[in-house]
This record gives sequence, C-alpha cells and structure tokens, in this order.
Amino acid sequence: MLKHLIQKEFLQIRRNPFLPKLILLFPIVIMCIMPWVMQMEVKNIVVDVVDIDHTVESQRLVQQIAASNYFIFGGQKASYAEAIKDIEKGKADVILEIRDGKYLIAANAVNGTKGSMGSAYLSQIVSSRQPIVNSPLSVLNLYNKHQNYKLFMIPALLAIVMMLMTGFLPTLNIVGEKETGTIEQMNVTPVSKWAFILSKLIPYWLIAFFVITVCLLLAWLIYGLTPAGPLWLVYVLAMLLALFFSSFGLIVSNYSDTMQQAVFVMWFFVVTIMLLSGLFTPTRSMPEWAYVTTYVNPMHYFIDAIRTVFIRGGGFREVAYQVFALLSIGIVMGGWAVQSYKKNH
Repeated sequence: MLKHLIQKEFLQIRRNPFLPKLILLFPIVIMCIMPWVMQMEVKNIVVDVVDIDHTVESQRLVQQIAASNYFIFGGQKASYAEAIKDIEKGKADVILEIRDGKYLIAANAVNGTKGSMGSAYLSQIVSSRQPIVNSPLSVLNLYNKHQNYKLFMIPALLAIVMMLMTGFLPTLNIVGEKETGTIEQMNVTPVSKWAFILSKLIPYWLIAFFVITVCLLLAWLIYGLTPAGPLWLVYVLAMLLALFFSSFGLIVSNYSDTMQQAVFVMWFFVVTIMLLSGLFTPTRSMPEWAYVTTYVNPMHYFIDAIRTVFIRGGGFREVAYQVFALLSIGIVMGGWAVQSYKKNH
C-alpha cells in the first residue's frame, strides 16, 4: 500500500510542469549566486582624506589606503567641513583627517555595519604604521585560515535549501489536494494515517537527499570546498532537518484550509526560526530572553553541527548532542503530524 502511495506522489510531482524545474534549479541558483552576495565582509568603502600635514609619511598613508582592496579613494579634501558634505550627500563613508601627526577617523554610521567595519579597517592601516614597542603580536586563524566567508556561508545555504524545499513543498501538496478535492478520495479508503503521512514525507526526503548532493557537488566544483569532516554525517544532519521541516509543513497543512493561509503561516514560522538560529549572526549576541528560544530551535542545532563538521572537521562525537536534539524534535513533530491529520471514513 505504502509503495503505491509513494508512486502516486512521484507521478504527481512529475506531471506538475513547475515542480521538477524548481527542484533542479533552486539549489543551483542558491549555490551559484548566494555565496557571492550573502557575506558580511565589507568592501568598496569610500574614504575622503583631509591631509593638513602634507608630510611624506601622510602621503604614504594615503597611497596605502588608495591601494587597498577594501577602500575606494574619494580624493583629498581641503577641510573637514568639505569632507562632511560628501558624507551628508552619500558620496563618502569614512573621513580620515591628518593634523599635527594625529589621526581622526569619522565614519557614517547610518549603516552601522559598514560604518563600524570601515572605521576598523582604516584603524588597522593607521595603527600598522605606528611603531610597536615590545609587543610582538601574531594572529592565527583556526579552521578558516584565509577568512573565506564562502566557507562560512555555504553550510548555512544548505540549511536554507533544506528548509524551503522540505518545508514548503509538502505543505502545499496537502493543501493543494484539499482545494482540488482529491484528498476526500483518500479519506474514504482504508489507508491508515501513518501510511498516508509517510507517503507525503518519504518523497520529499528523497528529494532532500538529491538536493543536498547537488549542493555539495556545486560547492566542490565552483568553490573547491568540501566537508572537512565525514560526508555521511552531513547527510545524516540534512535528513534530520528534513524530518523536522517536512513534518512541520504537514502540521501546518493539516490545520490550513487554503493554500494562501498555509503559505503565510509557514512563512511566519520559517523566517522566525531562521533569524533566531544563528545562521547570519551569533546567537550569543541576542538578549537572554531571545537566546532561550535556541534550545527548541532545530535550525540552531543544525547550523552548529553542520559548521562543526563542514569547517572544523568534527566527527559524530563532537555533534552528538545536536544530532540527538534534532532527532528528538523531529520525532515529536512527526508524531504531531500524524495525530493532527483528521481522516474521516
């Protein structure tokens, strides 16, 4: 019985003119475009310089700023007031004033990230030219030696792909059957609730397996990045996340009557889960009341575990806590998905 139900699901997916293209193109677009644009590294910071001293040292500093890959040299201004006008017009992001051997850095902090990072970069250049006495300082970047932001973001993109593919598709599948009336034909058959729910989940777990394989291949072919840890553990984590989101999607669909209602409810929870997971920003930066939510956030466990395996090369022992947390949450959601489905004979 279950075998025939799964075959029915794949026939529906294949006959849909849009879904097969989405399943194939979505991971390709995400992996080929997003690592280049989703990064916290700040570049192209426009710097105006007000050089009152006009010394050889100050000119060397200006040349070093102009040669940096992070800055765009906006030119030398005659006065600080003139440079401020560029800030007000949005033509400059940072001002460096050199007067009497002292340095003043003023940053436009309307965009807080760009202002803070730009002033920090410029401070490093200025301080590197100051003599350092009895302080030999060396910095060693562990695991990501070249601070490649793509290596940090690709595991997060895997999470986003899994969340959207295995969360929304099962949700829309059941609600679509409700709107067309075909689910009523299933309700009058002797198919059990467990068989029906599994027939909805298993195809999307297989699709998730295919999607994660495509993402890993693209990460290797395009960026030369491969998991530092066991590859099988990446798949285990991905399947556990797929278990949660596919189950959660079915729960939403069981309580929704229309596709519009299901999409809005799903989108609300997906955005909340994603923003509170530490996918983009460290969870320890959150207020304490917000950090408490990470204990029940499966995406948080997945992000921690996948980055440990992908970047640090951790094994099962290092991510056992996250694996069991994901498994526990997935089992609870799967049971809820079955119980919430109302089958009327």
